[in-house]
Amino acid sequence: MKLSILTLFPQFFESAFQSSILKRAISGQQVTVELVNIRDFATDKHKVTDDRPYGGGPGMVMKVEPIYAALQHTLKVDPVQHVQQNATQSSWQTKVVLTSAKGKLFHQASAGQYAELEHLVIICGHYEGVDERVAQYLIDEEVRIGDYVLTGGEPAALVMADAVTRLLPGVLGNEESTSGESHSTPGFLAHPQYTRPVEFQGWKVPDILLTGHHAQITDWRHQQTSPDVAHPESAAEVEGEDHEASQ
Repeated sequence: MKLSILTLFPQFFESAFQSSILKRAISGQQVTVELVNIRDFATDKHKVTDDRPYGGGPGMVMKVEPIYAALQHTLKVDPVQHVQQNATQSSWQTKVVLTSAKGKLFHQASAGQYAELEHLVIICGHYEGVDERVAQYLIDEEVRIGDYVLTGGEPAALVMADAVTRLLPGVLGNEESTSGESHSTPGFLAHPQYTRPVEFQGWKVPDILLTGHHAQITDWRHQQTSPDVAHPESAAEVEGEDHEASQ
């Protein structure tokens, strides 16, 4: 899989992609990461990528031109042509997403869908927002990771990169590692986990886990998995209900 991240701050990702599972996936060539500096595609001598919003208001807005050029460089085709082609196909090999406060909520099912792509392109929003023509003409969908506001789309892009990469075949080593995880079924959480020592400061591992009776342990674990009652809206969000939110 190829993962392309279009950003004004490529250095944000350097440490993360050199650590842990992401580093292993890159080293094992399960994923190829491309960090594209949007500023490189600005045409003026000062490499300006933002401007004041039409109609007035606070903050700055990311310009459409450098994003268009960066996308064209990454996709190797006209971004508009890419979007139009995807709109007529039932299955996609490449998807372009924009981090956006008004986007669809990214969840575990989203990660699974993205993991099946050959090429995932993430555009990191920043400043007061992105020129709406990017969302209208140049991307396949807008995505948010939660109901809060970030200073930019880079943290959101990193969250998505991690969630998607760990689902790629061979990345975790044991293919059963992602089976029965929290959110693998919408609204449900995985059972508690324990390891040595059996007792620490008077806190004991549940006796059932020490019996060796696998059927009873399986029943106990099933009882411990429960709906995410703290977030009853999760099921609605999976069905596509959107809320103003975050990057």
